[in-house]
Amino acid sequence: MIQIAGSRPNRHPAGLARGPGSASTLPRGFTLIELLVVLAMIVALSAIVIPVYQGYVDDARLAAVRKDMALISVHLDRFRTDNAGSLPDSLAETPASHLRDPWGNPYQFLNIEDADTAGLGMVRKDKNLVPLNTDYDLYSKGKDGESKAPLTAAASHDDIVRANNGAYIGPASDY
Repeated sequence: MIQIAGSRPNRHPAGLARGPGSASTLPRGFTLIELLVVLAMIVALSAIVIPVYQGYVDDARLAAVRKDMALISVHLDRFRTDNAGSLPDSLAETPASHLRDPWGNPYQFLNIEDADTAGLGMVRKDKNLVPLNTDYDLYSKGKDGESKAPLTAAASHDDIVRANNGAYIGPASDY
């Protein structure tokens, strides 16, 4: 081997940095700290993204219920026109009988106009216990699938209701 004055001899010919088994030739992995930092970032992003996504899903479900209830109202108006001003006893008498809310539950209907006084105890009522409608009640039981006549009941908070004879369709908790 030729040595140039002032230089150090190359002890590692052919580009080998070190011998086999030395630390620099072993594959380098991630440290525990690096893995924990990445995991913490994933958890933080999930904590932000999941509620936002759930909000979009809830908004889409509410829009679907509003659309369905508007369609059911059209079917009920047609039924009334075809039957001398009378409403059906149930949604089964209309083309809307197959419709389900986004949670898989059938829509609830109560004919108030043509009901006898015995059936009026099931009428949906607001926080002042005033009936929501004078013609008919139409509502979805919401996510929990449960409902009570007054909107103040805990089981009714997630219901989507038709109120003011169709002027309002939305969450019972907002009415």
